Amino acid sequence: MKKTPLYDCHVKYGGKIVDFCGFSLPIQYKNGIISEHNAVRNAAGLFDVSHMGEVVISGYDALNNIQRLFTNDFYGMYDGQVRYTLMCNDSGGVVDDVLVYRVKENEYFIVLNAANIEKDIEWISKNITGNAMMKDLSGVTAQLALQGPKSLDILAELVDKDKLPVKYYTFCGDVELNGIRCMVSKTGYTGEAGFEIYCENKDAPTLWELLLRHGEKYGLIPCGLGARDTLRFEAGMPLYGHELGMDITPFEAGLGFFVKPDKPDFIGKAALAEKAGPARIRAGLKILGRGIARENCDVYSGEKTVGKTTSGNFCPTLGYPAAMALIDTGYSEIGTALSVDVRGKRLDATVIKLPFYKREKK
Repeated sequence: MKKTPLYDCHVKYGGKIVDFCGFSLPIQYKNGIISEHNAVRNAAGLFDVSHMGEVVISGYDALNNIQRLFTNDFYGMYDGQVRYTLMCNDSGGVVDDVLVYRVKENEYFIVLNAANIEKDIEWISKNITGNAMMKDLSGVTAQLALQGPKSLDILAELVDKDKLPVKYYTFCGDVELNGIRCMVSKTGYTGEAGFEIYCENKDAPTLWELLLRHGEKYGLIPCGLGARDTLRFEAGMPLYGHELGMDITPFEAGLGFFVKPDKPDFIGKAALAEKAGPARIRAGLKILGRGIARENCDVYSGEKTVGKTTSGNFCPTLGYPAAMALIDTGYSEIGTALSVDVRGKRLDATVIKLPFYKREKK
């Protein structure tokens, strides 16, 4: 397995190491997943997400390529802005969901999912045209996610607040955190306010220790993959390989907002135009009673199979188990009574609104 630049830090702090997408990463630390989850909801948590991929597309035709590769519209973006988007195949399935950062005119920084790095790079390389080039920075870039309501207070210990991004989905490209040059974006995968911080591999361990030391008085603790998953799940955020895949369209995943059919041609546009009214859609299910429905459980209306779960977990913030599922649109209305087959046992469920949890904006 590959190791991120922070591997020794995880061992030092008692991380329970597992294989995730070929990387040795902590599933949790000594306090456990629930404690880490609650720390992010109420104070702050620090995650190693250096397993994610990063590429830069640059050149005179960079914007034309960005427009063609991705479903969102990138005209009108300003330097320092971030946009979420899907990258689709010719049949409208999702190759990956990514973040696109506009660094400057003709230069875009793109963050890829860890499980898809090689596939994405091959796809982009095959489809890039004209005066543009792609550079893979995945092997030299570390990423730390500082998430939770105390995140800004912690970073303000290291740098003036006016040097940090203010608006959600913006970034500052040249921030010094105690002498470490970083790119800091106001983004995250937890449903909480927070930041994602990019730096060179060699600086990552120093930055990790620096943040934990200055964040201790605010309740900051290191967090692993387990809490990252429960947090994103509560926030209704899709995970590639679960709510997204090569055979799942953005419309089925409930992400049609990020498909801009009025812009010039993009890969998958024609196929998506035929699939704008999907027969199935991602929905939220509240599990009634005891039991947790994980992924790939059949969903029923009476004795009729109407879908399959994509993710399921207990929601620590909300106090009940839930699931996301791809179900027939005719059974997706809020309040619809369904059941989920978990190892031969039927669990009663009801369709509820996504996301399960949404933070209060101050």
